[in-house]
Amino acid sequence: MRRESTGTFIVHATLGEEVRAFLPKPLPPDPPLAWNPSLLLRHQKASTALGRLDGVTTLLPDPTLFLYSYVRKEAVLSSQIEGTQSSLSDLLAYENRLAPGVPMEDVVEVSNYVAALDHGLKRLRDGFPLCLRLVREIHEVLLSRGRGSGKMPGEFRRSQNWIGGSRPGNAAFVPPPHESLPDCLSAWERFLHSDLDPLTKAALAHLQFETLHPFLDGNGRVGRLLISLLLSQEGVLREPMLYLSLFLKKHRSHYYALLQSVREDGDWERWLDFMFQGMAETAEGAVSVAKRLLAQFAEDRQKLQTIGVPASAFQVHHYVQKHPIASSSVLSQSERLAPSTINRAFDQLAKAGLLREITGGARNRLFAYDKVLEILNEG
Repeated sequence: MRRESTGTFIVHATLGEEVRAFLPKPLPPDPPLAWNPSLLLRHQKASTALGRLDGVTTLLPDPTLFLYSYVRKEAVLSSQIEGTQSSLSDLLAYENRLAPGVPMEDVVEVSNYVAALDHGLKRLRDGFPLCLRLVREIHEVLLSRGRGSGKMPGEFRRSQNWIGGSRPGNAAFVPPPHESLPDCLSAWERFLHSDLDPLTKAALAHLQFETLHPFLDGNGRVGRLLISLLLSQEGVLREPMLYLSLFLKKHRSHYYALLQSVREDGDWERWLDFMFQGMAETAEGAVSVAKRLLAQFAEDRQKLQTIGVPASAFQVHHYVQKHPIASSSVLSQSERLAPSTINRAFDQLAKAGLLREITGGARNRLFAYDKVLEILNEG
């Protein structure tokens, strides 16, 4: 449904030139959303898919086996949207204290994303509400090291920023002037605690955050994190298992076009249709991945029982289900096994075809659970 623009343009001087900065109206949309049958059906499918995804967590004997790697996959994808080259294997190698095969700043940026998400989820589980303070805390963790660490981590901007172009005057989009941010953000925070249904709220809140662009750097990553955090806070998901970065990366051009369409024409319904589609597809994909991982773990465990291996090998196998790239030095600290015992177990699992040594060296060896990585890396 095409309406008028969802905000006003403010002409002001910045960096020696006049620019038209966009000041959005507060949420919810006015006039109200038009829920036609197609949009209602899209919402219903998304809600049903999220229900199935939430139900999967009750089937998993240990949800952390899935979450650990799935969260890291999301961190890689979200950071790739911002231009990093780091892969899931690079991140997992880095967490085993081995240098990745990409620029170190790339993998540090991805590692920061994992830490920021973990921080946000811990705060929510401790009863802290999703609010501006928590958003600043998440941003501070996200930009704590590496690229962007000099761009006011944890602080809302105090200068004009822009999207696209080499300066505000030729930018594709100019967010609100920093003087207008406090009022805009206060209205956005109030919307987070409105009684709108969670899926619609998450979709609208994400778009408004991207429009406000309240930080000098890291807005895209924080905005994508907010979707999962809001759905977790609202009780839609018991575990944070919905991440849209793969969907948004696949439909990147359409995503940016819809953001601008809402600002210019007020077509919130097309935006919601797109986001509900993303939620449904992503939830269905996550359910499929979880089931395939469980089947793979069961098949490999049966193989180990058939050939007969000591208990330590089963213990190591359980560890690599959660950490599909592992080293004896890090594993020994977690599992209280001697490095020699772990190395024998690695060799037994490699002989059984479950693991593969990926460094080629005799010391500081790193083993990969290839079948698991292949499932996680799809897409």
